[in-house]
Amino acid sequence: MDPERIRPSFPAPSFRGNQREALEDIRAAFAAGNDVVLVRAPTGSGKSLLARAVAGAARTPDDADPAQATGAYYTTPQVSQLDDVAADDLLSDLAVIRGKSNYTCILPDETTTPVDRAPCARESGYDCTIQHRCPYYADRAVASNRSIAAMTLAYFMQTAGSEVFGTRDVVVIDEAHGLAEWAEMYATVDLRPATVPVWDDVGIPDVAAADAPLDRTARFAETLAGVCERAVEELTATPELTAAEAARRDRLQDLRSELRWFVSDYRDPTSTTTWVVDQPGGEGTAITIKPLDPGRYLHHTVWDRGNRFALLSATILDKVAFCRGVGLDPSNVALVDVPHTFPLENRPLYDVTQGKMTYEHRDETLPDVARLLVRLMARHPDEKGLVHCHSYAIQERLADRLDDFGVSARISAHDREDRDRALEAWKDGDEPTLFLSVKMEEALDLRGDLARWQVCCKAPYLNTGDSRVARRLEDGQWAWYYRVALRTVIQAAGRIVRAPDDHGATYLADSSLLELFERARSDMPEWFADAVDRRTRPDLPEFDPSAALAGVDATTDTARHGSAGRSASRTAGDRRSSLDTGGTGGADGGETGPSDTTADDAADDHPLSDVWGE
Repeated sequence: MDPERIRPSFPAPSFRGNQREALEDIRAAFAAGNDVVLVRAPTGSGKSLLARAVAGAARTPDDADPAQATGAYYTTPQVSQLDDVAADDLLSDLAVIRGKSNYTCILPDETTTPVDRAPCARESGYDCTIQHRCPYYADRAVASNRSIAAMTLAYFMQTAGSEVFGTRDVVVIDEAHGLAEWAEMYATVDLRPATVPVWDDVGIPDVAAADAPLDRTARFAETLAGVCERAVEELTATPELTAAEAARRDRLQDLRSELRWFVSDYRDPTSTTTWVVDQPGGEGTAITIKPLDPGRYLHHTVWDRGNRFALLSATILDKVAFCRGVGLDPSNVALVDVPHTFPLENRPLYDVTQGKMTYEHRDETLPDVARLLVRLMARHPDEKGLVHCHSYAIQERLADRLDDFGVSARISAHDREDRDRALEAWKDGDEPTLFLSVKMEEALDLRGDLARWQVCCKAPYLNTGDSRVARRLEDGQWAWYYRVALRTVIQAAGRIVRAPDDHGATYLADSSLLELFERARSDMPEWFADAVDRRTRPDLPEFDPSAALAGVDATTDTARHGSAGRSASRTAGDRRSSLDTGGTGGADGGETGPSDTTADDAADDHPLSDVWGE
């Protein structure tokens, strides 16, 4: 890597905000000998352009010896972020590659078949005469030979060890704040009927009741891996598979690899990974094997893939804690802070707290939050708004309350299956509707009139019923717990103000948010702390559903708006009846920390739940 090429590699014709200064600081950090540079850059900093500049400093083939790595990777956990990169003319030299399931076969009679289920994936020894024109293999060939290959973090991790995408000189990871959590989730082994094709062929022991649950789990994992191996051999011996059989084979191969990775790491005396296992239902029921501190997993899938790394995010809140969580040595890591350029008056925080939204207090507080939403709709009669509901359980209850108030003509919502479609329909609509969202605190660009106001109706604490979270809290890692929640709030606050001349109001409805700000104050970026300190309690209109509907046609087709509440209710109810894992209740956010998760919330609290992934 040549740090001096960072600034000349900036792809825009001119700089805006603090980009020039940021590039100089990044250059200096790499020039000082750091292998990893964390770039803490708030919304609107143009992180993708900064990322392109860093990637452009990678060693070129003309400068390299045959054994030296060249070129760069750009990767991000968010599919929507990759879509933005692909659509940006300033980033046209990034070669984007996606997973096979995102491409369709071009063979006659196969034009609706995903490439991962095409004849080349189903038939043994199949020789595709037009593979050079296959959209997947064509994109892969371009990306493997282009100086900068762009892909999702999922695809990047899955290609670890491949000959096509080997080690490169520079790796740039955008939206890197959740890298540890993403790695933990990718390394989790989820064993249940839907994920284990040979479930009925093995006896599921009660590992939780064993004297040594993890050792018993490892022995079962070895047995299950062997069953998977035999099932794969039977399938691969078949000359031609159906699409369903090909899917079964692929899942068996993935599961076998996951199980072997767990057993290998668990039995490795040098591994620093701590494993936990959950089986709330006992014998014959689902088992989840989860890693803590996934440094070794990240070394294999990320850190061994490059020589120098730039990790960008608005919410890498604590350098030492972040490095510890992802297996980096802080002494070899530099932090570059990019100041915020958005005027504070354009991104105000408003205190409209109604009480605690913890599980113990929700029955009392949620009706007041619903009434608050009606008052806020009256305050913003002609502007779109967004509600961060935190869970589908809360979304359901708010939607039903608003329906009872008679304002559903101004409400839109989504469920797990239609989140992308519902979001795009809402964004494309002309009316000033209020969108009830779940897990949309990140990678959502609501610039301009797409949304002028939003409500955080729940402090986004992690589920303490998750064994990973519980284990860390048992070890006293409360600072981490509050930091993760604060990170989510800061990410949410950035959804609606996307440029220096943009503006939007963020309303805080849960009083636990104010407690969170006090607990995590030392981890706040200065620009967010300024907004917290300047928050005010606004004068709101009285509760009047008719005023809330002033900006919409109340006779609008209920299929688009009016059914939002009841459809959300049915979706959540159906989900509740099929959950096979439980949540937990607990304290209300006092000194022992908030624990407010129901069974509905538990499924929603997974860091990968409903994220736009592959």
